[in-house]
Amino acid sequence: MLITIMFFTTCIANAQILKAEIVATGLTCSMCSNAIQKQLKALNEADSVSTDLNSNTFTVYLKKENSLTPKTFKERVEKAGFFIGSMIVTMPFDNLKVENNTRAGNYIFLDAKPQTINGPTKVKVLDKGFVTAKEYKKLLKTYSNSATYVLDNEEDFHFRIL
Repeated sequence: MLITIMFFTTCIANAQILKAEIVATGLTCSMCSNAIQKQLKALNEADSVSTDLNSNTFTVYLKKENSLTPKTFKERVEKAGFFIGSMIVTMPFDNLKVENNTRAGNYIFLDAKPQTINGPTKVKVLDKGFVTAKEYKKLLKTYSNSATYVLDNEEDFHFRIL
């Protein structure tokens, strides 16, 4: 029991976000992207923020030892008056064994084949508010057998390993 607790604590402690790639929706001009960029740069944990105006993608590189969750980015984008259409985060994992519906703290892996993830890993956030409304509707049907996904708890984050 103690070993299991220590294992998950280690995994969670090492599962900080290194980089977030956010595709925002609803932008119509460069002033819109400036509003989002300003909100993201205001994060103390942000090391740098770059913007691709062609795809409305904001890439946020974070300082080491941060404790941010995807929710922080969602709140910042929404504070600027926009929404997230897609979010991919890169996180370091330390020999985390996953399979479908594996939970590591507040992170739940969906569609994961049995594997061990180690080092920086890209994952897509699949929850409401992190994908378009149309995509969420499809995902809700796909993951209707996942009790945690259907609950829509804002503190749980469902990932698909990329």
